[in-house]
Amino acid sequence: MSTKDFIEKDFYKVLGVPKDATEAEIKKAYRKLARENHPDANKGNAKAEERFKEISEANDILGDPKKRKEYDEARALFGNGGFRPGPGAGGGSFNFDLGDLFGGGAQTGGASGGFGGGIGDVFGGLFNRGGPGTTRTQPRRGQDIDTEVTLTFTEAIEGATVPLRMSSQAPCKACSGTGDKNGTPRVCPTCVGTGQVARGSGGGFSLTDPCPDCKGRGLIAEHPCLDCKGSGRAKSSRTMQVRIPAGVTDGQRIRLRGKGAPGERGGPSGDLYVVVHVDPHPVFGRKDDNLTVTVPVTFTEAALGGEVRVPTLGGPSLTLKLPPGTPNGRTMRARGKGAVRKDGTRGDLLVTVEVSVPKDLSGKARDALEAYREATAGEDPRAELFEAAKGA
Repeated sequence: MSTKDFIEKDFYKVLGVPKDATEAEIKKAYRKLARENHPDANKGNAKAEERFKEISEANDILGDPKKRKEYDEARALFGNGGFRPGPGAGGGSFNFDLGDLFGGGAQTGGASGGFGGGIGDVFGGLFNRGGPGTTRTQPRRGQDIDTEVTLTFTEAIEGATVPLRMSSQAPCKACSGTGDKNGTPRVCPTCVGTGQVARGSGGGFSLTDPCPDCKGRGLIAEHPCLDCKGSGRAKSSRTMQVRIPAGVTDGQRIRLRGKGAPGERGGPSGDLYVVVHVDPHPVFGRKDDNLTVTVPVTFTEAALGGEVRVPTLGGPSLTLKLPPGTPNGRTMRARGKGAVRKDGTRGDLLVTVEVSVPKDLSGKARDALEAYREATAGEDPRAELFEAAKGA
């Protein structure tokens, strides 16, 4: 899309929205029109295909707040497509060559001295180019790095600081990241240092791709560095102490901003993504923010009630009071003894009772159980089960 088209086309009219339309209104209008005019829904319809390209072009500008602002300012400056002469320009017709203005050529008529060498810089951000003679290269963000760490169950609950050894691309030390062994690379003439080239798709709509000549760097090494082969990047290994927050779960992926590979030419560092693996614990389990533990109790403790000591993770034991007649499998809650939540509070410890049946009995214990069986001979704990089975 040329700069002239950028100024003269009314993208608001293309999408059918007012100039004060919100981002949501623009998005809604674009989606509706795109569905109606999509080539897949209008096979062989050249008019619909052209309309779809116009809609996409309009959304590319109005859907981006920065581009939309530049577009509105340009339209206001040039009177929605026609240059507005200032006072003293005289009446009648006013001949003005947009090519002279944007190309930095001689000004025509009464507009001389208004813009110096052209206003290409005004639209440099939108079209990925600077004004005439601009050779500034663009900063490049560093790569994101993925790594893994294995924690003990306790470390995952309480949090831990762990060393991570990482390998990534970093500026080559031999050439200071320039890619040139003499440290004097030149600006790529193909992309003029932007690292990107336009790829037209017809209808005035275009996309950008990494420059094939400089591989997106914006620079070309006349004398390629032997260590990095002119790329300006080399493999780098480093060990970093990373704090894993309390309460992480097995398989969780943590993002650490700015801890990835360093950028180029002042660009920001990438991010570090850490996948956490948690070893199981021999006693405790986990259910969301709660810890779980199964505690064996004797038959008499379950039947008659009593106090039972329960271990906690990394802290002193606690005592739970079993009410008489506690059934096997009942779960009780010890508040605040679980995993750390995101807000700093803790979940609970869920204690499940498991009645322990002894494998070997002493003579005295057997006699006592025989006496108990005789005392409860008339009771049938399965009577209700069979009644329910008959009625179903």
